[in-house]
Amino acid sequence: MRIRPSFVVRSTTVVLVFFFVVWIASRGIDENSLETKDRELRRNQPPWRDRRREWEEKFQEDKLFVPNREKDNQIPQIKVPNFIGEEDEDEEHPKHEHVKGAGIPHVDGVEVDLQAVRRGEGGKKDDVRHEDKKEDGFKQPQVGAPRRGPEIAENMRRSGNNIKYRQAVMKPGEIGNWEPEPEKISDAPGEGSIPFKLGPEYKDDIDKSIKEFGFNIVASDKISLDRSIKDIRDPECKYWHYDTQLPNVSVIIVFYNEAWSVVMRTVHSVIKRTPPELLAEVVMVDDSSTKEHWKQRLDDYLVQFHGLVKLVRNKQREGLIQARSIGARAATRGKILVYLDSHCEVGINWAPALISPIAVNRTTCTVPLIDVIDGNNYNIYGQGGGDEYGHARGAWDWSLLWKRVPNTPREKARHKYHTEPYRSPAMAGGLFAIDREYFFELGLYDPGLKIWGGENFEISYKVWQCGGQVLFTPCSRVGHIYRLKGWAGNPPPQESGASVVMQNYMRVVEVWWDEYKEYFYASRPEIRNHPFGDISELVAFRERNHCKSFKWFMEEIAYDIVEHFPLPPKNKIWGEIRG
Repeated sequence: MRIRPSFVVRSTTVVLVFFFVVWIASRGIDENSLETKDRELRRNQPPWRDRRREWEEKFQEDKLFVPNREKDNQIPQIKVPNFIGEEDEDEEHPKHEHVKGAGIPHVDGVEVDLQAVRRGEGGKKDDVRHEDKKEDGFKQPQVGAPRRGPEIAENMRRSGNNIKYRQAVMKPGEIGNWEPEPEKISDAPGEGSIPFKLGPEYKDDIDKSIKEFGFNIVASDKISLDRSIKDIRDPECKYWHYDTQLPNVSVIIVFYNEAWSVVMRTVHSVIKRTPPELLAEVVMVDDSSTKEHWKQRLDDYLVQFHGLVKLVRNKQREGLIQARSIGARAATRGKILVYLDSHCEVGINWAPALISPIAVNRTTCTVPLIDVIDGNNYNIYGQGGGDEYGHARGAWDWSLLWKRVPNTPREKARHKYHTEPYRSPAMAGGLFAIDREYFFELGLYDPGLKIWGGENFEISYKVWQCGGQVLFTPCSRVGHIYRLKGWAGNPPPQESGASVVMQNYMRVVEVWWDEYKEYFYASRPEIRNHPFGDISELVAFRERNHCKSFKWFMEEIAYDIVEHFPLPPKNKIWGEIRG
């Protein structure tokens, strides 16, 4: 009997298929178990990594974006897609919020969810864990809302969306789940935060820009707004793993008559180095700038961000302190508020380390390590000082001048790893993060503080003495440009009066220092009888919420201040001798 080869092949195929089906059935595949395994596999990978390839393919397919690097301070041309609908406008500032038909620009390092753009969501995936968040943002909390009894701190921790976030975990040798890909560094000016120096022929223009703005703007204008920077974090920072669904943030930037490129580089760096899931919005607060480039040019430029960057214009000069409170009211999309000065650049993977401690405990206020951006050549480096790791605590002398002192052995003993967040009695005030609802419960800034000065101490004391904590976060780093010698400065508004800073200091010590205020007046006896305004509401807030004494604060938190700045002898007699 002759067997045909084709029969053998067909028979073999049938048998193999039969056994394969039986094997599959015996495995008992459960779709739910597969999904669970898939989630576990992806648990340590932030969503923006998973979508990178899809987004890159979409960028090539749709050709929606063009680079928006600035050349000679010209506004880049934007290709506008015709599928984006109009979003709801902010009631107070509809003119500057959302513009129909505007596209999202390509910013180096940023990935945009095009499906979200088509739905009119601005290209950012909402955090579904925020159960109290509505489509039009958060309900405006009542400023300084009273709390009952001494349980204020516990009540504050429990309020909000009641979601329990996981604490950060160190996994030595395993790259952190939020770590980004290394930035590509070109040979363009300032790339990799390499010092960018101009020749002597620019000296006159540089001197003029320093006088007007406090920085070398000639060099700044030649550096890309999306420039790459070097990673100067401690190497240990790369191995921290954070909750994969951290709450999102509203970044608030107040500016007044600044140079264009330093402010916009601040904005671009935030967008470039913040995962889209974490960045709800950037709120720019223009404190009634008078320079021409902050008028129509800014309106036109912000169109490209399609509402991701919100602009608030103060009708009159409010000063930095109250402008920040205005920014808090306008920032309705983020669970956490992040304040940045208007001349900064955020560092590599800056956001998760700053957000995580607040997610775990909402009465925490976090502060990044502040690096120096050289105002002449835009090199970035650490401040120096501090302990062997460069870690310092915020402090003050008894005249209430800001100081930095080394981190203490007592604080180090509280932690296993030297890159963990550590306690600080005070912060510099320009850069910090705080839960939005909690900030409103604290009453925002004292409304009696004017322009600038003392607000950093006021918020620090208020947080600590009323049940919260201030933590410095070594793995979140932000560069800051310090003004150069020769800056003419910004004169305060005429209606602010004289000795604004001293009035602010007096309000702070009168409310929070208790008997220790005598040491302040011993250091500044000439202002003891100066008026400082009504503080009755602030005193009532402290009493109502059973905030702790300054003596407790000095003994438990600021225990090292007296070591560095001994208490001055109190003045027994103060007067004036006339000839």
